[in-house]
Amino acid sequence: MNIGIGGAGSKLASISSDAECVAVNVSELELAKVEAKQKILAVTHSARGQLRGSGKNPKTGKESFISVGEKLKQLIKGNTLFTSTGGGTGNGITSELLYHLSKLEESLKQEDRTMFCLVLPYMNRESYEYVENTIEFLGGPVSAAIDSGNTGNIVLFSNKLKFEARIPEHEYNKMIADSLNTFLAVPVKGEMYKLLDGHIDFEDFDQYRAKPYFNHFTHFPWNPDVSFEDQLRANFNVLLLPPERPIEAMFLIEMPTSERINKFYDILDYFSADNVTPMYGLVHNPDIATPLITVSLLYSRKPRELVEDFKKVSDLYTRNRIKKSLEQHVVLQNHKLDKMNEARRMVEENGNNAGDVLGFLKRVGKL
Repeated sequence: MNIGIGGAGSKLASISSDAECVAVNVSELELAKVEAKQKILAVTHSARGQLRGSGKNPKTGKESFISVGEKLKQLIKGNTLFTSTGGGTGNGITSELLYHLSKLEESLKQEDRTMFCLVLPYMNRESYEYVENTIEFLGGPVSAAIDSGNTGNIVLFSNKLKFEARIPEHEYNKMIADSLNTFLAVPVKGEMYKLLDGHIDFEDFDQYRAKPYFNHFTHFPWNPDVSFEDQLRANFNVLLLPPERPIEAMFLIEMPTSERINKFYDILDYFSADNVTPMYGLVHNPDIATPLITVSLLYSRKPRELVEDFKKVSDLYTRNRIKKSLEQHVVLQNHKLDKMNEARRMVEENGNNAGDVLGFLKRVGKL
């Protein structure tokens, strides 16, 4: 089941192929726009917030958690949660859920761990508030939850491609959903198609998905005669943040023929050189013309390192704002007007006698 928190998270969850979608929001207007099997309205004390949402203020989302917290704590078990890190509702409610997981006295069973799909703002295009909210989110609740070991995989989607390629929001959300669903289809293909080598079943896949690491997955045509390392680097998933060196890995190769090919051992050698023993499978897919491969890399880059990346942009933005403010700061010098000389000049310009100056000043009330 997919659970979407906030406007962006609910849209992503509803676009996903999962029919059991749950949408959560403080905004009645936004909740009405989403197609979901179940809709949950989080209650906020602000009438404006209840109608239009949290805006960019995570505090509103955190306050509304009281009304939905107990229900969500049960709903997220073993499921996938979607949210954006920059907004108010998704950031606020998800922060409280992550803090809840980090404070559990006992470790969660693997089948109860939640996979978190987080959409990060593109630092060079989106608002300063989104970046600041993301810094707080990654450095606080995400870091605490990962340290506790009570989350499943965390997937870090980025809005970078959306802005650079100028892709409409709905189309970009569909790209994210399709990419995720391709990864989630690995055990389905392992069960559906003839197995040629290795094995990835649903139990293995669920255990892999329950590990508290960042997950970078990608899918591309595989050429057995070209270096796998070169192919992988050329085909990292542009919807996700780039990965670090993997701690664990998994790959599934789909072959157009049932002929077994030994070239996949080169992939095992590649991971072995990095002290990683991957989970893998090789299947026959009669519906394709060329070999395809789905690869997942689990890595443990600390959230504080991610925060540093965002802080660099935030600091640069702040410095630029200060610089512009200083450049636009104009000091207005005091200008004292000699009323007698000015009056004399104006009287003379009008062709009057200089003796009228005193009368002129009296009339304007300046004497």
